[in-house]
Amino acid sequence: MKPHVLQRRGIQLTAETINPKVLDAQYAIRGALVLRAMQHERNLKESVRMPFDEIIYCNIGNPQQLNQKPITFFRQVLALMDYPDLVEMPKAKKLFPEDAIERARMFFSNIPGGTGAYSESQGIRLVREHVAEYISKRDNLVASADDIFLTDGVSQGVNMSMNVLIRNEKDGILIPIPQYPLYTATISLNGGRAVGYFLKEEKGWSMDLGELDRAYQEAKNQGTNIRAMVVINPGNPTGQCLTEANIREVVKFCEHNNLVILADEVYQTPIYGETPFTSFRKVVTDMGSSVELISYHSVSKGMIGECGRRGGYMELRNIDTVVREQIYKLVSIGLCSNIAGQMMVDLMVKPPQEGEPSFALYQEEMNNLQESLTRRAHKLSTALNAMDNISCNAIEGALYAFPKIDIPYKAVQAAKDSGMTPDTFYCVELLDATGICVVPGSGFRQKKGSFHFRTTFLPSEEKMDIVIEKLQKFNKTFDTIYR
Repeated sequence: MKPHVLQRRGIQLTAETINPKVLDAQYAIRGALVLRAMQHERNLKESVRMPFDEIIYCNIGNPQQLNQKPITFFRQVLALMDYPDLVEMPKAKKLFPEDAIERARMFFSNIPGGTGAYSESQGIRLVREHVAEYISKRDNLVASADDIFLTDGVSQGVNMSMNVLIRNEKDGILIPIPQYPLYTATISLNGGRAVGYFLKEEKGWSMDLGELDRAYQEAKNQGTNIRAMVVINPGNPTGQCLTEANIREVVKFCEHNNLVILADEVYQTPIYGETPFTSFRKVVTDMGSSVELISYHSVSKGMIGECGRRGGYMELRNIDTVVREQIYKLVSIGLCSNIAGQMMVDLMVKPPQEGEPSFALYQEEMNNLQESLTRRAHKLSTALNAMDNISCNAIEGALYAFPKIDIPYKAVQAAKDSGMTPDTFYCVELLDATGICVVPGSGFRQKKGSFHFRTTFLPSEEKMDIVIEKLQKFNKTFDTIYR
């Protein structure tokens, strides 16, 4: 008997027939340039001769990929959670400090089934209580576990927020330019309009009320119904910190225009400059404002760097009860965020305290990371500003620099001939010559006629010296060839 052969009458899924919103969504941080870098990396493994001996990924805030050491206490607790029998073994006290064992026991008593079972949809109640305590202490106010939703990183929280906000193609969201591509991608996938407001590069990437008014009114005149405003503080990709006065202006602007504030605050540590981190939650509360606010935080960035855990939270402030119920429904559709990520959130907001066995090592590790990142941030911005055709604002927070490049006319023409934007051409040439992978500024949007790239400073201090040296040499050669 002959086997049945499926007769295909046509292809259902093509570029013309898939959801057009998927085609519209862009995410430059892991786009064509990174695929090119990965191909170079495969070539090196296959002993293909290249003008460099390694790829240095400076394209994404992924600290542990670049050998940032995990915080010891966090990994100890997670190890115990994944092997529950170990907690009661005599050898446990030889391998783990007592406070790590006690934290694991506390988790076991509050998480039926441990790491392998679902939690309640909104997230483990104990963890949400600890997040509320953290916010209360950070901002000197009272927060509630009922306002906290634990999420698979901030991306899930942002996506749920857009699900709720965007009703049709006329709904718009104000986003900072330069932007983080998560926002344009998520807005596109939900069928809305991204409305850009430009940060003032010449004033340290500050926010300007006149520019906010321009962007708002221009979009409104084009028939856009603006529903919310995204603020990233400290900035990504720009690395600036908003002053409390600037935050108050934003709150008043959103009050006046009846906008929801979406406050992306995942980079609240570490800070390198003189402007301290101030949360939107604190300012909204201090002002007695009724503005609707959704704030986000994550374990992926800063000195924690546990990106792969996909742990985060969002806090709702002044959000209608019915809307909260609908957000709860959205998280329930996915059952719950992953348990390891929830526990990592708990460890971030409730680390070892003074007097506990792990406190001294925890403090040492965090201080060393803070000091090292500060040195790297200052070293990189200083080196960039010393180059003839590059300028860079001071890096005040987050993990990135977003320098402006003066690209010669011949390079602009070469880019056009190659079908690239000039900054993409620069970044491709940099990658091919040095093995350094950064992201062109066009992936973040930028003022017309200006060119930038985003780079992290996450490689080790020794490796950053190599990155800076290679970048200096390449930039000089590039400018000489195309000037």
